[in-house]
This record gives sequence, structure tokens and C-alpha cells, in this order.
Amino acid sequence: MISFKKGFKCFLPLLLLYVLLLLSGYLFVLVVNPKISLADIVILSTVFSLIALITIIIFLKGQTKEPDKQTLYTLVAVSLKFLLEIVFALLWFILAKKTSLQSVLMFFVLYLTLTLYAIWVIVKILKNKAL
Repeated sequence: MISFKKGFKCFLPLLLLYVLLLLSGYLFVLVVNPKISLADIVILSTVFSLIALITIIIFLKGQTKEPDKQTLYTLVAVSLKFLLEIVFALLWFILAKKTSLQSVLMFFVLYLTLTLYAIWVIVKILKNKAL
């Protein structure tokens, strides 16, 4: 089971980052008036935040297991994140036909932001772990 303290330290910043992304997206739409809609920003932020949340949950669950299983859980978390993002990219660009420059840039900015956060959490926990 994931400890409340460790989960809170990882999930609260993710929630704050999600709210910050939504607020900055809202302000971006108000000020710049781009061709991308606020609904697209909300969808992208929500999906990438959920993927990061799933990744962190799987990783933290693995940290409670014995050492040989921890590596497997870490690999599963990162691999699942990669697969979910590939599937979402295919759905976003091919099925939804969101191929304008603004949409592609917003996709990759949000992808990189939340991927860097998930990697930062994983590296921080692994760095503090005693071998």
C-alpha cells in the first residue's frame, strides 16, 4: 500500500501543476486568442495528468515490494506511460485531426511538462532510496 505521506507529496504537486496548466491555458486563450480552443487545452491537460498519475501510482506501488519486483514495476510504469501517450497521440492527431501548428505545439508543451514532472518524481524517490 502507498503511504499517505509519500502519495501526498507526489500527488499534491501534480494537482497544483494541473490547475496551473489550466489557468495558464485559460489566460493564453484570453490574451493571445489562438486557433486552439480552451476545450482542447483542458482535454490535453487532463489526459496527460491522468497518465502521469497512473505512472506515479504504479511506481509507488512497486516501491513497497521487494527489490527484484521494484525494477519490474518501474519498467511497467514507464512503458505504460509511453504506450498510453503513443495511443493518445494517434487519437489526437489522426482521428481528431488536430494537426494545426498551435495544436501540435500545445500537445508537445503539455506532454513535456507532465512527462518531466513524472520523471522528476521517479528520480527523486530513487535518489533518496538506500541501496
